[in-house]
Amino acid sequence: MSASPIPRPPIANPVSTSFTPSRDDTVVVNIGPSHPATHGTVQIIAELDGEKVVRTDVHCGYLHRGFEKECEDHTWHNLIPYVDRLNYCSALINNFAYCDAVEQLMGIEITPRTRFLRTLLAEYSRLADHLTCVAAQLMELGAMTGFLYLVTVRDAMYEHLAALTGARVTYSYGRIGGLAFDVPDGWFTRLRAILTEYEEYIDRVHGLVDRNRIFIDRMRNVGVLSTQEALHWGFTGPILRSTGVPRDLRKDTPYLAYGELDFDVPVGIKGDNYDRYFVRMREMDESVYMIRQCIDLMPDGPINVDDRRCVFPEKELVYTEIESLINHFKLVMEGPVVPAGDIYVAHEGANGELGFYLVSTGEGVPHKVHVRSPSFVHMGGVHRMLDGYQLADIVTTFGSVNMIGGECDR
Repeated sequence: MSASPIPRPPIANPVSTSFTPSRDDTVVVNIGPSHPATHGTVQIIAELDGEKVVRTDVHCGYLHRGFEKECEDHTWHNLIPYVDRLNYCSALINNFAYCDAVEQLMGIEITPRTRFLRTLLAEYSRLADHLTCVAAQLMELGAMTGFLYLVTVRDAMYEHLAALTGARVTYSYGRIGGLAFDVPDGWFTRLRAILTEYEEYIDRVHGLVDRNRIFIDRMRNVGVLSTQEALHWGFTGPILRSTGVPRDLRKDTPYLAYGELDFDVPVGIKGDNYDRYFVRMREMDESVYMIRQCIDLMPDGPINVDDRRCVFPEKELVYTEIESLINHFKLVMEGPVVPAGDIYVAHEGANGELGFYLVSTGEGVPHKVHVRSPSFVHMGGVHRMLDGYQLADIVTTFGSVNMIGGECDR
């Protein structure tokens, strides 16, 4: 006697039940999360009328890291590798924004050399982030030559940063009260050479695509976002500036050494894909200009403050002096004791306002860590740039947003 077949559960509808077609003659499709242009976790549910996008519902997905909750179970020092992974294209900016927030809670003022080094490295990270964004966008449009030019420079920068920090992509170079260590000999010389190489390759990219008819047709008047819409949805960074708003925390509320540097804030006109491309290209030039100023203005001196509440003693003292050994032990096991209170500190990340809200109860671990990450905010309003355009424009427009999955994780 044959066994009865095992009952199978009904096949689930792949389209979200909360998203129903608005008309009988349209089709609802899923784009992502397996699509290579959706960066791993994003799902775009799109209602299509032929090739035209009627409306979209964008889900940022989940990485299942639980960054904010995980922070409540580790010391203030041990969180530094976690913040690297928010935006892994410009991890050093995350490092410095987090450390700045803790330092302000503790009433610590970093040394002049660290202030300029953090500024230089933040702009270097912004440069790498924008190179990655523009290169990916060109690749998705089929402009492989421009992609290879930009990635060539970015990889040289990655190797250069690895020579400084001892790590690649996620550097964990920031420290509460300073930096892990000073720059090695010859590092600034190599930096100048990479900046010269950048200028050579970026000129080639400008010549290839700025006036290219295919590029302009795919970018101009596509994904248009008005200033009012950008402000309504909380957009910041290059997306907001592409609409014509010169909002930049480095200029409006200067921190680190930005108040001592000369630089412009590039803005767009229409808030379309082309403006977002050009704003990032101009911002890279401004970053190079600021990096060169930082090199010329770089002061000598220590890179860490003289504060045993957060800075580890020298190894030689740890091995020879009981007070330093105890200090080292307590910083490792219990973490820096941050005074009770709360604070919000924001830096200008590569994609917009990157803010950390910290709550301390006066212990070695935080009571609460919340990050105002640009990509998470932008995902709430990205549908405004997709609706009404062509299906093929989704990839182009989404690439101009530069969504980073690590920033969307909660």
